[in-house]
Amino acid sequence: MPKRPVRERSCLLFRLTADRLVLSLINRKQVEAGGFVKRDGGAVEMSEATRRAVVEAYQARKQEEVTHPALEQTVRVAELPFLQARLLARCLRGDLPAYPPCVLK
Repeated sequence: MPKRPVRERSCLLFRLTADRLVLSLINRKQVEAGGFVKRDGGAVEMSEATRRAVVEAYQARKQEEVTHPALEQTVRVAELPFLQARLLARCLRGDLPAYPPCVLK
C-alpha cells in the first residue's frame, strides 16, 4: 500500500472523529432524516433541533479522554488536533523520522 501524503494523513483525524460522531448520533436516533431539508441547488440544511443535537454531541465528544497511540498518554479529544500539529511540525523539522498518525480504535 503506498504511503499517503502527510497533509492527507493529518486530515484523517478530523474525518474519523466526525464520522464516528455522526454514526453514533444516527444509531442512537438523535439525528433523523426529518431533521434535514434539501434546498434548491442540492444544499442540505439542518433544522434547529438537529443542529443543537449535533453541537451538543460534538462538545461532549471533545471532552472525552482517549489514549494517544503514539504518545501513550491520556488526552482529551479536543487536544488531538493540536498534538498532531506539533508532531507534524517536529516531523517537518527533522526531529522525528516519520509522522506518527493518530488512529483511534
